[in-house]
Amino acid sequence: MKQKPGTSKDAADKLVKGIRRKTRKHYSSEEKIRIVLAGLRGEESIAALCRCEG
Repeated sequence: MKQKPGTSKDAADKLVKGIRRKTRKHYSSEEKIRIVLAGLRGEESIAALCRCEG
C-alpha cells in the first residue's frame, strides 16, 4: 500500500501539537499579576524572568 505524500507528516504534526497543548502551563490571574509586577520592578531582565517562569 502506498501512502499519499505528506500524510505521515500531517499525523506527526497533529501528535506534536497535541503534546504541546497537554504540556502547556496554565497561569492563574494571581500568577500573571505577580510575574508582571516582577517585570515592572526591573530587578532582573524580562528575558531572565521569562526563563525562570518557563
